[in-house]
Amino acid sequence: MSAGARVLPRSFLYVPANRPDLFDKGVAGPSDALVIDLEDAVPVPEKDAARRELVTWLEGRTTDASGPEIWVRVSPEFLDDDLDAAVRPGVRGLFLAKCSTEHLDAASPVLSALETQRRITPGLDVVGLVETAAALRDLALVTAHPRLTTLGIGEVDLLGDLRMTRSSRTAAAIDAFRTQIVVHCAAAERSAPVAPTSTDFRDLAAFEESTRHLLDLGFRSRTAIHPSQIGVIHTVASPSEESLAEAQEVLDQFDRSRGGITLDARGRLIDAAVVREARETLGRRR
Repeated sequence: MSAGARVLPRSFLYVPANRPDLFDKGVAGPSDALVIDLEDAVPVPEKDAARRELVTWLEGRTTDASGPEIWVRVSPEFLDDDLDAAVRPGVRGLFLAKCSTEHLDAASPVLSALETQRRITPGLDVVGLVETAAALRDLALVTAHPRLTTLGIGEVDLLGDLRMTRSSRTAAAIDAFRTQIVVHCAAAERSAPVAPTSTDFRDLAAFEESTRHLLDLGFRSRTAIHPSQIGVIHTVASPSEESLAEAQEVLDQFDRSRGGITLDARGRLIDAAVVREARETLGRRR
């Protein structure tokens, strides 16, 4: 991650856009970000009504700087209508379903025009969801797109497109494409990618283990479909006080050395990689 890449929220809680009764409940909850979902969570006959509910809610709420960020998941099949509803003051970012260079190209001018027209600054972040084999093949092109902030994964759709079954026998193959996403985001100096959703919100022990595994792979955020998953994400994704203190000491020692050779408290040479790691850790402080 480059020094200029934004540290994204640790947790993103999906809420269906056709359930406006859940919007305020989501804002009052513990998640770092709320994602109003205009895509798969909303049946096609209900999409127009869901967009109207979203606009009414966004226009009627008072932005609370201490509350969660508001994001919207949009669909490439209904891109213009979804963007018109989603690109409003108070929205911080978009999840672009079935992301591709073509869909990013289509979204960019519409997004920029709406941001200008509605005086939205800074511009919205865009997390592109990798959900097709074609997107996986084109990761270098997708991550080079100037409008992209980082990537996430829609693993259910992606596995279906790849004709893969999730099992212990395919775990290594699934980790392989997860790692490709991490590598391409890092190489393109994007924010750290967002880890995939788990639909099993009852087995929180398994959810914690998978979240730790994904963090080890290089993800730094995760989406959730149930509030019970949020606390687990925060526990795993938040640096410990010990890690924060060590990172601060690394930077302090590096500054004191004025570019000379120096070691951290564990005897490691403080080089550029160690400094980058320390800055990334401190950037995730909450």
